[in-house]
Amino acid sequence: MEALNLVESFLVSAQAGSFSAAARRLGLTPAAVSKNVARLEAQLGVRLFHRSTRRLTLTDRGEQFLHEAGGPFDQLQQAFARAAEDDGQPAGTLKVSMGVAFGREYLVPLLGEFLRRYPAIVPDWQFDNRPADLVGGAFDAAIGGGIALNQGVVVRELAPAHVIAVAAPDYLAGRELPRHPADLACLEGIARRSGATGRLYAWTMRNRAGEQAAADYRARLVFDDPDAMAHAAMAGHGVALLPMAHAVRWLEQGALVRLLPDWYAELGAISLYYPNRRLLPPKTRVFIDFVVEAFRERGLAARFDARRP
Repeated sequence: MEALNLVESFLVSAQAGSFSAAARRLGLTPAAVSKNVARLEAQLGVRLFHRSTRRLTLTDRGEQFLHEAGGPFDQLQQAFARAAEDDGQPAGTLKVSMGVAFGREYLVPLLGEFLRRYPAIVPDWQFDNRPADLVGGAFDAAIGGGIALNQGVVVRELAPAHVIAVAAPDYLAGRELPRHPADLACLEGIARRSGATGRLYAWTMRNRAGEQAAADYRARLVFDDPDAMAHAAMAGHGVALLPMAHAVRWLEQGALVRLLPDWYAELGAISLYYPNRRLLPPKTRVFIDFVVEAFRERGLAARFDARRP
């Protein structure tokens, strides 16, 4: 398998014209791709590239090796993909990273249908609110929102990630409802701390008219988990600014009330991401298609959209 990895680094670098571009496609670092090519050259005893600061150029021996190895390598990759199938069906362990509450609420309920369709796949799911190292952690895919993605990763947007202000009906009883984000300063708040940076989130809200305003409130509690914030808000401890994915269930049940219904903050998007490979394993391909289909059928993109009436 090591030899195949070295050959793949060479082939993609030849097609892309640089180690950096090849690294983005392979989900590796440019240094790792360069090292792989150098090891291949050492094993072959020939120089495959002329290297410059701007671009790679194939040597005569490199051109010959590209011509002779490219076709057989593609056939071998297809053979590996077919071998990973069980009686023609996708098979193997599927390692996926996702947020704790989000995965429990929206992905675990899909397991029954997914396993019925693909009984030879074994889900190995990691529930963690921290951004996943997709390549370093050897994940097949990950689902998250507001995640900074590394090079060599394909991103497929599933739904918007909007943040809204909510509170329990009992907490709001007898209090004047805010009309502007600045009015939240008169209420107690449940603040959120970033698990990655340790800083408190600062939200800038906007409305349909395009106005923007900071959402300031007195931090009565500080949590690093949005699901815990939702439960604290339902217990009457104050106002929480929550992603719609963590609030919509409780809004629909009446356990929480949305404040400032014309205002929301943007947190990017909830996305499905996976390594950029030349040939995606069947187990990963069907998982991606399954999740996209499930989000569409359940209308989750619309449910998570804070701009809808």
